[in-house]
Amino acid sequence: MSTQNSPMAAVEFVAALRGLSPRYWGTHPFHRRLHEGALSEFELRTWAANRWYYQCMLPQKDAAIIGNCPVPQVRRDWLPRIVYHDGTEEGDGGRERWLRLCEAVGLDRDEVLDERHVVPGVRFAVDAYVTFARTRPWVEAVASGLTEMFSGHLMRQRVADMLANYPWIRQADLAYFTNRIDAVAGEGQATVDIVVRYSDTRAKQEAAIAALAFKCDVLWSMLDAIERASVKE
Repeated sequence: MSTQNSPMAAVEFVAALRGLSPRYWGTHPFHRRLHEGALSEFELRTWAANRWYYQCMLPQKDAAIIGNCPVPQVRRDWLPRIVYHDGTEEGDGGRERWLRLCEAVGLDRDEVLDERHVVPGVRFAVDAYVTFARTRPWVEAVASGLTEMFSGHLMRQRVADMLANYPWIRQADLAYFTNRIDAVAGEGQATVDIVVRYSDTRAKQEAAIAALAFKCDVLWSMLDAIERASVKE
């Protein structure tokens, strides 16, 4: 077998995945303005209401991964992600914490839940991500979620920057981020381990890298759409 067709060593494979970090949405101009305190209240509301659609679809994405995965241990390990976002009862979980942030930036809960502010570009990008998880091999769907490798430090910085720059937002309003910081670190490594273990051919490794690149494009497209929608005519 030629070297070109041989699987990459684990270190090389993980380095290739991590090498996609510049494509993560943390470098998007809209996110930079968010961190700088340069967003207006209208822009913050547009961001929060549209990202809600992403947050509420994550459990469906994770359920698709579980539904396609034949490995019992992976299914068991993945299940807590759904529970985290949906909670164990009404009024609990990541979705609820995001709704509280929406209220903090001036949105009424009902207008977030009925998705009246979700723009077509965001809906299209998020739906494409869920469809990817439903239709692609489960390892690729897991690999697409490796954006969590890049998110922990960004969440920590976002909390500090939002508290410093938007005085009407309180620490409690940012519970979605503060509750996720430590969890993301653990999930990120666990996801890397799964992807490395089950991407056991060069083709699977390359597909995993492409899946992560696709997810970065989804997130970037979301912010492009949010940025356009937040410009008042």
